Amino acid sequence: MKGVMRGALLSLMMGSASFCVAAQSYPTKPIKLVVPSAPGGSTDQLARLMGDRLSAAWGQTVVIENKPGAGLTLGASYVADAPADGYTLLMGAVHHSIAQSFYKNLSYDVQRDLAPVSIVAIVPNVMITRSDFPANTTAEVIAYSKAHPGDLTYGSTGAGTAHHLIGEQFNTMAGTDLLHVPYKGSSPALIDLMGGRIDFMFDTVASCLPHIKSGKLKPIAVATGTRSSALPDVPTMDESGLAGFDIATWFGLMVPAGTPQPIIDKIHAETVRILADPAIKKRLLAMGAEPVGNSPDEMGKRIKSEVAKFDELIDKAKISAKAN
Repeated sequence: MKGVMRGALLSLMMGSASFCVAAQSYPTKPIKLVVPSAPGGSTDQLARLMGDRLSAAWGQTVVIENKPGAGLTLGASYVADAPADGYTLLMGAVHHSIAQSFYKNLSYDVQRDLAPVSIVAIVPNVMITRSDFPANTTAEVIAYSKAHPGDLTYGSTGAGTAHHLIGEQFNTMAGTDLLHVPYKGSSPALIDLMGGRIDFMFDTVASCLPHIKSGKLKPIAVATGTRSSALPDVPTMDESGLAGFDIATWFGLMVPAGTPQPIIDKIHAETVRILADPAIKKRLLAMGAEPVGNSPDEMGKRIKSEVAKFDELIDKAKISAKAN
């Protein structure tokens, strides 16, 4: 019996040692960073920024692979099924907390099949419209919408994403009837918004800020509890009469569940180091993103609380879909 126990203990020690060796040498080959949305949006921008810095730090190429679709769940499902060896990462987002309740036959569980590493940034959301739309404030949007019931549309980065739910929350609190039009990412939706094919969009400041600065789009109100540092003159929904309106978007790194903890710790440590760089902080703030760099445990607790929060919101809004 003692021999069996010694053998088991030796195996455990050898396994732990091999994990530590793997972490010390990691990475020894290119890393794939999956972006679950189309190129050009906030998820893509942050992934490319982190990918460049991780490549420089580790001397290994970080390949960005866009896998858009099904409210960002196709890319997440791909990563959840990937080998748990640290060579396939996901640029996750708040949308994945929402998807757990929105999609009734989701092929993975965000808390069971994906392991958190760190939230990279939190980005405020903003309601935007084309520059010539005949409304400039939340009150004017509500009045115009009620004068044209069922005629106005809003785009999102996909069904079941935060931007979809912000629209549903707006409809509920404002008593409007904006029709949802889902896209496979922010960029195609922004193109249609500027082209007049949809009327509004709820998007992250990071994605739409260049178009606001160019005058092609105008912001109506920020959908988070506090104003955006990138748009200090734009009021919040709460300030505009929709008390308690507050949905932010976070973006962060995740890996397949079962990835050795020493490898997770190494990715986390490098992420925190990158986000502490003053040049990176300045760059993120300029695009409307607030750098974070929290622990895997803190990120996991946020996801857990959000799954419960959005489950309640989805139930009240009576919306759901089947995953593709």
